[in-house]
Amino acid sequence: MLQSLNSMPDFIVVGAGIAGLRAAIELAAAGPVLVIAKESLRESSSEYAQGGIAAALGEDDSVDLHAQDTLAAGDGLSDPEAVRVLVRSAPAAISELIEWGAEFDREDSRLALGREGAHSRRRVLHAKGDSTGSEIARTLFRKAASLPAIEFRSFSAVTDLLVADGEVAGVVVCDEASRQALAIPARAVLLATGGLGRIYRVTTNPDVATGDGVAAAYRAGAELADLEFVQFHPTALRLEGAPPFLLSEALRGEGALLVNSAGERFMPRYHPLAELAPRDVVSRAIVMEMARTGASSVFLDARPLGEEMLRRRFPRIYRTCLAYGLDLAREPVPVHPAAHYAMGGVWTDLDGRTSLPRLFAAGEVAATGVHGANRLASNSLLEALVFGARAGRAMRELAGTPVLTGSRPAEATFPSTTHEQLQSLAWDHCGILRSGPQLERACAVLEAMTFAPAHRPARALFELRNMQTVIWLIARCALARRESRGAHYRTDFPGKNPDFQKHSRISKHHDVRFR
Repeated sequence: MLQSLNSMPDFIVVGAGIAGLRAAIELAAAGPVLVIAKESLRESSSEYAQGGIAAALGEDDSVDLHAQDTLAAGDGLSDPEAVRVLVRSAPAAISELIEWGAEFDREDSRLALGREGAHSRRRVLHAKGDSTGSEIARTLFRKAASLPAIEFRSFSAVTDLLVADGEVAGVVVCDEASRQALAIPARAVLLATGGLGRIYRVTTNPDVATGDGVAAAYRAGAELADLEFVQFHPTALRLEGAPPFLLSEALRGEGALLVNSAGERFMPRYHPLAELAPRDVVSRAIVMEMARTGASSVFLDARPLGEEMLRRRFPRIYRTCLAYGLDLAREPVPVHPAAHYAMGGVWTDLDGRTSLPRLFAAGEVAATGVHGANRLASNSLLEALVFGARAGRAMRELAGTPVLTGSRPAEATFPSTTHEQLQSLAWDHCGILRSGPQLERACAVLEAMTFAPAHRPARALFELRNMQTVIWLIARCALARRESRGAHYRTDFPGKNPDFQKHSRISKHHDVRFR
């Protein structure tokens, strides 16, 4: 049964992470805003972001250098104009956060700046050592909660978009308690649903990151871009009985080393920047080193940093490792790559507009063109902040426009598979190393699945449907890109091809094309 709310918002923001909250703050002056969270209001990828947020604030730094590093990491596919918007907006965005109460780490009275992989300068701000995302989200939530125009709704999974004559008119949510569908119309909708890492067997992402925004946008007819580019973080904890907890790249930025099972440092053999090479390079090097040595992991040796620095600079990481019997100050710890960040997503312009009128996207779910083929470390929180604000400002232009009556989506059907089977399929066929036959196999398996309706389906079934859709989209785009670039590596096409120095696009109306 499809129900409706009695009181309708002007604007809907789907997701309560940094991008969604920043957009909601920007929208509050234009009318009632409803922020919908799939789970609790504090469960998002933003909460788990350890590394930091990049901004050219150092005396030896500049926005031009930040742009150069971002473009280099993007491996030929970052949009220069989007990058310029990002880096030029960074200092003011940081100042705004501090004005709203964000407490970044300092050395004496000056902001402490760290360095991470592929950055040419120390420009990464942190909070409480390794809890930067949580601090920024806390600051934005406090600001948003102080604005009476913003209302929050938790434990409600958005399952579909309402569409009226090609324009988005609201959302459909599955209320977790009642397991009933609820239609919520609005003048405009922002997708800020985060990532898709949970489609993989090994990931640093929270359980909510099942690609819901990408899948809902695809079903509604929106254009998607660059989905083949999925970044695998090189160093997630690899220990029986422990989750793949992220060991921040900032550890290597401060001097931690990667060693193989024989205790030998190996990264200098793979790249001149060694441990500070771009993430895609480090992840592939780890996989190749494990294959060469026959080991199931490599090791991160943080002993050069010393116990005092580890406790002060990386308190959460240090405590978590200790809880699993590993002392970073006294022994190398086993690590392995894990799915971490999606560079692609719902295509947007520089103000968050998608190909569907009245639908906007910001944060990891969006493909702004900033990250290209491989995201530069610590640009993700900045992108969410900058483009969340820009999307909110653009949505304000729709204040006062009519609320459209969207058509009811067709009854949902669900694939005949399990979460674990889908995650294994994605890991084995759409992972760090790919090939044409693997990708063709993935497409064939996914396309052969049967679908059936369910009586009062729970959130897990909608997630299953979204995962099946997103894995198929990634496989289609990866199969079409017959080259290796950034985070996309084809063993059957190991080199770059200038014919593919373009963005992939796909929608339900057309198969993959490059533009």
